[in-house]
Amino acid sequence: MYFPDVEVSFIRENIAQSYDGWRMFFDGAANFKGVGVGAILVSETGQHYPVSSKLRFSCTNNIAEYEACILGLKMALDMNIQELLVIGDSNLLIHQVREEWLTKKSKILPYLHNVQELRKRFTKTEFQHVPRVQNEFTDALATLSSMIQHPDNNFIDLIPVKIHDQLAFCAHVDEEADGKPWFHDIKEYFAKEEYPELANPTQKCTPRRFSNNFFQSRGILYRRTPDLGLLRCVDAKETSKLLEEIHAGTYGPHMNGFVLAKTILRVGYFWMTMETDCIQYVRKCHRC
Repeated sequence: MYFPDVEVSFIRENIAQSYDGWRMFFDGAANFKGVGVGAILVSETGQHYPVSSKLRFSCTNNIAEYEACILGLKMALDMNIQELLVIGDSNLLIHQVREEWLTKKSKILPYLHNVQELRKRFTKTEFQHVPRVQNEFTDALATLSSMIQHPDNNFIDLIPVKIHDQLAFCAHVDEEADGKPWFHDIKEYFAKEEYPELANPTQKCTPRRFSNNFFQSRGILYRRTPDLGLLRCVDAKETSKLLEEIHAGTYGPHMNGFVLAKTILRVGYFWMTMETDCIQYVRKCHRC
């Protein structure tokens, strides 16, 4: 029977969470950019020790998996670890190391012998297979190292990985210094055809140019879009409320995630363009 979703078809317990000793996750990645391997050692207390490496020789995915496993085993030996649970998503490597499958390819045999020799230096080792969804961290390390292109004399610093439980700045909105919304000068131009004070001739062209894409109805300013849609211009207070509702998913999007992300990016670019062109008297815009 064919199961299109590997997460649904996997019903065994998560061995990575139930084991109390040292664990090692490994993974290899081979793509058109290159080949990278990654491994992570996890202590009894949950401390993570990641390591990754880029291979400067062409090889198959199976060889990359063995390179990643050997990299993690050598790191564990350097840290004087005696008992280790080795976890990977390579079904071939796990069964071959367990001697459950035969190894016929001549290129794989030296790697298998190397892994077996390294296993003898431990007091106890156990190999377990997990689906790729439970091996995402090492998969990300291997993919990242495979795509990095750097010369021989270049040194790459360690990459810190942190977990944030709260939003950093995406829900932050700058308040208007003068208490007026960013579109105040545009509305004044519509009503009185007056320019902001101290505006030079170049800056005076901006509200005239924007007037072709904006219109006012019942005191509310709207911007026309190329697809005949309307973007309502809001002030900082209303923008903060809208951002909270968007990130909380209060009403849910009326479009799929891909279209929503493109729309947010497009509006974000529109903000930056307006802030650059209008300089002092255009500050912030948000899509309703």
